[in-house]
Amino acid sequence: MSRVGRLPIEVPAGVDVKVDGSNVRVKGPKGELDWTFSPDMIIKQEDGTITVDRPTDQPMHRSLHGTTRTVINNMVVGVSKGFERVLEIEGVGYRAELDGKNLVLNVGFSHSVVVEPPDGISFDVDMKVRQIKVSGFDKQAVGQVAADIRKLRPPEPYKGKGIRYQGEYVRRKPGKAGKTVI
Repeated sequence: MSRVGRLPIEVPAGVDVKVDGSNVRVKGPKGELDWTFSPDMIIKQEDGTITVDRPTDQPMHRSLHGTTRTVINNMVVGVSKGFERVLEIEGVGYRAELDGKNLVLNVGFSHSVVVEPPDGISFDVDMKVRQIKVSGFDKQAVGQVAADIRKLRPPEPYKGKGIRYQGEYVRRKPGKAGKTVI
């Protein structure tokens, strides 16, 4: 039995969960998420908790069991608390600012890069500590937007310039050694 899959999901107050066969709709103070899972998984809602069971021990059902439970848990946590990814900007002259809801990045190109947030995503910029916060209620969307921003200027290994996740370790390389005279 999956250790992750068998854990019950606690539904906090203020979050409404509707289970209709393999379709799960979660509504909370931060937003609303809807997802259709594999029809093989058995999703039950009872007494403020949600449980996920699998019909057999086949490898396909075993792999779906923990994944289904984790996605439902992420939906519940997302609409109640939300998710956040923090990016750090490193480099001389690199900066970020907000223009309304849009994020404007100056990261070494001849032009500014404007990033428009999709629905449910918001940006917050703190240039004192050179950070960009991407927040929202859908964990997948928050991670994807953060990855797209990082992809604009990934950290390079020689000077460490670029956009990186908070706490990300960038392996540094030495530059040219130069000629040695014997």
